[in-house]
Amino acid sequence: MAARKQLKLGAFMRPVSIHTGAWRWPGAWVDANFNWPRLKRLALKLEEGCFDAFFMADHLAVLNMSRDALRHSHTVTSFEPFTLLSALAAVTERIGLVATGSTSFDAPFHVARRFASLDHISNGRAGWNIVTTSNPDAALNFGLEEHLDHDERYRRAREFFDVVTGLWDSFADDAFPRDAGTGTYLDPDRMRALDHRGEFYKVRGPLNIARPVQGWPVIVQAGASEAGRQLAAETAEVIFAAPGNLEDGQSFFRDVKARTAAAGRNPEHLKILPGAFVVVGGTVEAAREKRARLDALVPQANAMASLSIMLGTDAGRFDPDAPLPDDIPETNDSKSGRERAIALGRRENLTVRELANRLGGYGGLSFVGTPETIADGMEEWLETEASDGFNVMFPYLPEGLDDFVDKVVPELQRRGIFRRAYEGTTLRDHLGLPRPANRFFR
Repeated sequence: MAARKQLKLGAFMRPVSIHTGAWRWPGAWVDANFNWPRLKRLALKLEEGCFDAFFMADHLAVLNMSRDALRHSHTVTSFEPFTLLSALAAVTERIGLVATGSTSFDAPFHVARRFASLDHISNGRAGWNIVTTSNPDAALNFGLEEHLDHDERYRRAREFFDVVTGLWDSFADDAFPRDAGTGTYLDPDRMRALDHRGEFYKVRGPLNIARPVQGWPVIVQAGASEAGRQLAAETAEVIFAAPGNLEDGQSFFRDVKARTAAAGRNPEHLKILPGAFVVVGGTVEAAREKRARLDALVPQANAMASLSIMLGTDAGRFDPDAPLPDDIPETNDSKSGRERAIALGRRENLTVRELANRLGGYGGLSFVGTPETIADGMEEWLETEASDGFNVMFPYLPEGLDDFVDKVVPELQRRGIFRRAYEGTTLRDHLGLPRPANRFFR
């Protein structure tokens, strides 16, 4: 009998819950985003559940929302990702550690060095989430008066990827004999300067750290716009997509896998993991009641702020009791986020207020039900080629995460679609990804 396809599961952990009302849930850890002992406990629980990766998104500015909305937001403060993941590397053994690294507001040499270091510290568990940064306020923190153009950001990202991966290949795997007898620590013939000169970057190299354990840390990408899909097809090994329903997931899956093949890559070496918000209950009705109670904890100011961020424009100027207008301006922020919000409003004929309330908690793909019905949904996405797994979002901490690990994971394991134990040591092992060849050395 052929082996069953296996789900890949990441955990979206910055913020520890994406839901605005999460910190107000009875018994929730109100400081979980910025509390080291609690984050350590959550990472260890995820590792107990054999999750592929702990994913820490990053933001380079306080989210662009009103002061009233900020008053209620638990996402204002968070650890710098490399500091946190390096600490987690010391207290975990198997779970992958994925962080965001911006291609718009950082230098390739810095990013290459940090991720190479994390990969060595964790013994091969690092992953780089390539983002172009959609928040326009980030530009103001880096000496710019306005955000870079969307398409330019993606051109920079493509060249940034080439530079970073080239720097990771600076040394052959056998470049460091460390032979005390002969006094030879490094073989200079097994070192290569990159000497990159492109449209946006000039980087000499070599990187001053040995090649990462995985060759390259796993490459992750999250954009769903035309430019984002193409960047993923050419570079990514994991994509954190955001389709809202099965049909959209299947369409996205087919499109990106086809682009990957057209780029000369094996589509099996790109894992598509949609974000999935999961609420577990003893019955479907109990889970839905939990979700309704959670959504009710979101203040109206935050709901409108979430809609404004998604649309890339101030939603407060629209009639709250009418549908979205037809003439919403284009945005230089996240184009895929804008398209998802508009599509949801049109599909369900929602007023601006109703759409804001939906997005104020979390408006994307959700599995709300019992462990069995949640497993049913995840299995359907896997078997019908809508995804290779999910980037799981928890409704509140620690209860929501514990519910998933203690109740949903065993059901997935019982069905034979999720591992019962880690079989390898690196993130590439978990995901079934090959170790990249060194472009300079064989």
